[in-house]
Parts: sequence; C-alpha cells; structure tokens
Amino acid sequence: MSRVETPTGAWAMDVEPSREGIVGRSLLAAFASVVALWPYVPVVQAGQWSLIVGTLIFIVTLIGAIVRVLMADRSAPARTLTTVLVQLAASVFLLTAMLLPQTALLGILPTPATATAFTELAVQAGVEVYNGSAPLEDTLALRTVFGTAFAVVIILIDVLIAHRRALPAAALVTVVGALPIIITLGDANVVWFVALAALILMLLRSSAGHDRHSARRTSTVVMAGVGVGAIALTVVVAPILPVSASWMVPGSGVTVDASLRLGDDLRRPNPTQVMSLATTAETAPYLRIATLSRFNGEVWRPDRDETQSLSDGFGDPEWSDELAGDDRRTSIRVLGLSSSRLPVPYPAERLVGVSTGWEVMPSNRTVVSEAVDASGRDYTVTSALVRPTFEQIAASRAAGGDQTVDDLSELPAIIPQTAADVTADSASDYEKLIALQNWFRSEFEYSIDTPVEEDFDGTGAEAVATFLEVRSGYCVHFAGAFALMAKTLGMPVRIVVGYLPGELTDEKRGDDYVYAVMSDQLHAWPEVHFEGIGWVPFEPTATLGTPTAFARGETTGGTGSGPGQTPTPTTAPSAAPSDVPTIAPENPDEALGGDVVRQRLDPTPVLLTVAGALVVLLLPLLARSLRRAARMGRARGGDAASAWLELRDTMVDLGLNPSDAQSPRVRAAELATERGADPESLGALVRAIERASYAPASSGTRSRRARDAEDLAEPLHRVLKELRGSVDARSRFVALCAPRSLFVARPAVQLSV
Repeated sequence: MSRVETPTGAWAMDVEPSREGIVGRSLLAAFASVVALWPYVPVVQAGQWSLIVGTLIFIVTLIGAIVRVLMADRSAPARTLTTVLVQLAASVFLLTAMLLPQTALLGILPTPATATAFTELAVQAGVEVYNGSAPLEDTLALRTVFGTAFAVVIILIDVLIAHRRALPAAALVTVVGALPIIITLGDANVVWFVALAALILMLLRSSAGHDRHSARRTSTVVMAGVGVGAIALTVVVAPILPVSASWMVPGSGVTVDASLRLGDDLRRPNPTQVMSLATTAETAPYLRIATLSRFNGEVWRPDRDETQSLSDGFGDPEWSDELAGDDRRTSIRVLGLSSSRLPVPYPAERLVGVSTGWEVMPSNRTVVSEAVDASGRDYTVTSALVRPTFEQIAASRAAGGDQTVDDLSELPAIIPQTAADVTADSASDYEKLIALQNWFRSEFEYSIDTPVEEDFDGTGAEAVATFLEVRSGYCVHFAGAFALMAKTLGMPVRIVVGYLPGELTDEKRGDDYVYAVMSDQLHAWPEVHFEGIGWVPFEPTATLGTPTAFARGETTGGTGSGPGQTPTPTTAPSAAPSDVPTIAPENPDEALGGDVVRQRLDPTPVLLTVAGALVVLLLPLLARSLRRAARMGRARGGDAASAWLELRDTMVDLGLNPSDAQSPRVRAAELATERGADPESLGALVRAIERASYAPASSGTRSRRARDAEDLAEPLHRVLKELRGSVDARSRFVALCAPRSLFVARPAVQLSV
C-alpha cells in the first residue's frame, strides 16, 4: 500500500485525526509542567500555592486528553481551539474556587469583584517579590499570581506537546524553570537540570518519532552525549548570567508579614515612608500588625485565632472600667506598605474607612484579610487609653491571656539563670518586668550588624543565649530575649510586630499632629498579660521607643512621649545579608541556626497529583482487563463471537492493525505465518466462528451447539500470548496501559440466528 502524503504546515501532523498517543502526550505535558514548577519550590514556603498549581497540572492535562479523544474526528484547528477554551474556562473556575470564592457566584463563577480582587492581589504580589527574600511567605497574593501564571504556562505546554512542537515546548519549560534560579542567584540545581535534559530528550523523541522525514533509528551514544552536554553547559552558564534588579517589579514598597524577619528590612539602604498618621492625643501610638504567642523551642509562631466581621467590633475589653481613660482617635494613611494586615494602635475599639474584606482577630485586636491589601488604605481607628497606676499594676498578677503551655526544658541555662538574677530584688511581677526592661536598655547595645557578624540573627533559644553573651542586637533580639526570660518566670508573654510611632512633621490636620512612619521603623516588642488590665507593652530595645512606666497614686503614667520625643536608631543600615531565618510563620517545624533552611515541596499536592495520574493511567488498563475477563468467561462456554472480538482487539492494542475485510481463515493464516501463532489453536477459533456464522440456526441446532460447544478460552489464551511475544516491549506496554481498542469503533460480528 502506498503512503498517503499529508499537507505541510503548522497543523500537518494532525491532519489525519488519531486517538493514538493522546494519553502519552498528556502525561508528557504533565511531566513538563512539573519540571517547570520544580525550581520555584525552594524560593516559596511550602503551602497552598503548590496544591493549587499541582491541581491545575492534573486538571488541565486531563481535560486536554479528554477533549482531544472526543474530537479526534474534527479538524485540527477546531480541536485545538476547543481544547484551549475548555482548559481556560476550567482554570478560571478552579482558581476562583480555590482563591476567591467569597467574591464569586456559587463560589466558582467569577464576578467583577473577583477581577478587581485579582488585580489588587497581582500588584501586591509584585511588591512582595520585589521586597522579599527567599523563601517568600505563601500569601494569598503569591498564590493568585502563581496559579494564574502557571495556568497559562500549563496550557501552552500542553498545546505545544500535543502538536509535537518539541523545541518551543523545551524552550518554554527552560525559561520558566530557570527564572527563579537566575533571579535569586541560587546554586545550580543539578537534579532539575537532569530532569530538564531527560524531558528534552523525551520531547525530541516524541516529535521525531512521528515525523516522516526523520531517521527511523537513533543512536544511544548521540542521545547520551547531547543530554550530558546540555546538563554540563547549563550548570556552568546559568550561575554566571548577569542579574539586574530592574528585572523585578519597580517601586520601593515594603512588604510586611506576620513574622519576625525584620533584619533585611531594617538593613535596607534607603528608608522610605510607609505610612502617615494623625492623632488627637499628645503622643503618637505604636502601630501593631501581628502578634506571636507560641514558642516551640526554636521559633515564635504567629497567632492564627478565630476572626469575626469588622462590623462585629473588636470584642469585649480585658480591662476594668476604672482603668479606662479618654479614647484616642488615630487616622492612618498607608502609602508604601503591602500587607494582608492593617496597622492599628492598641487596644483598638472601632475602625471606619475601609471596604469589606477585612476581619478582626479579637484575641489580639488586629485586623486581617485574605482578599485585599493594606496598600493605599485611609482609615481611622478609635482606641482606648488604659492607664493603671503603679499600685494597681503592682497588685495585679501576670497571668491569663489564654496562653499555651510551652516546653522550656531545653532552654540554654543562661536564659532562666539570667532572668532570676536580674529580677532577684523585685517584689511583684510588674517590678520584675521593669527590672528586665531597664537591664536591657542600660546594659545592651542596639546594632543591626552584630547579629549577622556573630551568626545569631534569629529568635530561637540558641540565638537568644548568644545575644545575652554578646549584648548587642536589634529589636527582634531584645524582644525575643525579654519574652523567653519572662516565660521562665511563669508569665504569659507574646511578641508584637509593628511600627514605632514615627517622626513628627510640620504638617497638621486641624488640631491633629501628623507623623511620618518610615520603613526602618519596623519594630518588635514584647507584651505581658496582667489580670484585670490586659496586655501591657514593654520596650526593652536600647535607644528605641519609650520605656514603659506607670506613675504612683493619682498621677497616671503612660507608655508614650510627647511629639517629637521618640528616639530613632543611630546605627547606620548595612547591606549584609541574614544567614539565619528568624521565624517560620507558616511552618512551625522550620529549624533555626546554620544556613537558611530551604522549604521542601508540600507532599500533599505531589501525592494528589501522582495519585490522579495513576488513576488516569490505570482506568484504561482496568476497563480493558474487565472486558477481556468477561470475553474469556464467555469463550470458556464456547462463545465464538466473544473469542474472535478479543483476538481482534488484542491485535489493535498491539498495533498490528487487523483489516476487517479479512475472512477468519485469511487472518489466521497471516497470524500463523507472520507472527508465529499456533496453527492448531487458530484452527479451533476459526472453526468455531465459521460454525457459529454459517451453520443452520434451527432450535435443535442451537441446543446441540450449546451441548457440544468446546472451551475456546484455552486456545484463545495461547494465541494472545504468542501475539504479545511477537512484538517489542514498548508495544506490549502501550497495549497494557493505553489500549487502543477502547478508543476505536469495532465492527459487530454477524452470526446466523
């Protein structure tokens, strides 16, 4: 038979519709998408982002396979367009359901509010990437960008591989995968390069194997040489490529999350204004963003307590009515700050001026959101002024606060011993805390360089022990040491992340003083809970802020200073990098000390993706096995039609392409001659199908047939085994995992009746 020439052009390979190879190419597209995703694992903390992208890989490639199978008889352009449209629609619905269901109809159908939220989150993600350092926190903004970007990448990869465009597909995977390695100046990921080389060889084989102009035989030596050369070249060249900060998102915004990773932010060379605030009080308040109450021996973990609607308020006050003074109103305008939390003074009681999407965490009176960003917000907060006297707080016990019990048995001895020594002469809990505060402010030095130089830039127990010996660090170390020492004294304590009051400006809004809050005023301080009073802040950081002090008798003290009295750090910022992470806000098992601990891929999406791929792979195998078993059972009872259909479908699965125009005798003779099948077994099958097809079909004949029917399962099994042995291993594997007979129409076997 002469070969039919196909037209040339972009769609030449798909002019003759065929279901063969669709599953294999979809699995190859899924593997290529995983290869493109893998380099992002070390630069983003493990979390929901990997589950989202893993789900997209599974759904998009599965939809591609299903649509192409269903439309195999349509033209190539129509098939491709339909597949892409269905994949895009599925991606939009999936991303909406997983990221912003609260903005969608029925939680899945996007609305204009969804589009607006996606836009805001994309801007926020750009700022987070520009200002962040690896590994980035798994935020809603990053999930949105990763999900949207990878949905497009996965669809492109799937389309290119479906049309066997090996070089464009390989280039796309390489560019997407190499981007985080180049930008972060990370070490060469040899495992990824090996996987990339293997993928490229698989893509070339898939493309060349269906090109009528390509060689029919390949050289293993050449393939191995190309792979080794590609890996060696990439490993050498990638790390030395030039990197420019302008490749990232422009701007000078600051990203703040619920962690104590403040070192890199404080060491930024050019501080920028992140907020302005105007207040009716005589002093500007500290602004809190998040609190961290749980300590597991290595890291302080941020509070993830229940939230409620902003309209429901901030909860009941923890202080008695006799301690409450006049309310304080603070207007805050967020400028160059990106965060999923609004900066607010403590204790906040009412907030106006922000749209929906924000919620209150009553346990710490912070304001959080999963859908909107703080950047550009302009709002007013009313907060209480709680002013106990010295006698009142000295008579109160440091207890309550719903604090979890932490295991402090593994703390270095210097921490509890120093706490006991410093507070030995103090009578009350409050006096002990004031003694700690004064000791830190008088005996220690503020420095953002020392922790890096001495290799203790963290808040773990070992870092605190080193800080107590070196006696030099910045706010994170002061707050972390104070908090752990207070814990050893049996007091409920937490660390607050936020901003110092800022610097007084010449501007006024009516009678309000206006303060400018700069990026280098990012701060951390401890709070201790007192019964009947609530959480009381302390300021142990030397030269920063205003130390806590409550006056005796009728004269009330405070925690703030007059306008312009807030001191600022005098140590010049340094560009030296931090070698140790100080907090793992999402992953409490992240270790501290030594080199930066890279996050591993979240195993859940990987397992789900692998399980989904196995299900897709095993469904055809299971369906074919059930069909074969049913036919074998009928053949054992003498059903010639079932035996003959099973023989034909096995030939289709093995790629032997039987012709339905052949008579049973011609087919049997061909199989015996060309495939070495047993003539005797073939003869039994031929006689049975001929007798069933052409013998008279009277009632007596049918009963006699049923009585005299011979077992056809044994000869059929022998023939099928010999046919499988006549083809190569690849054909047997394809026949087992992707049986073609399930996807092609089979003629009915006509029998006399």
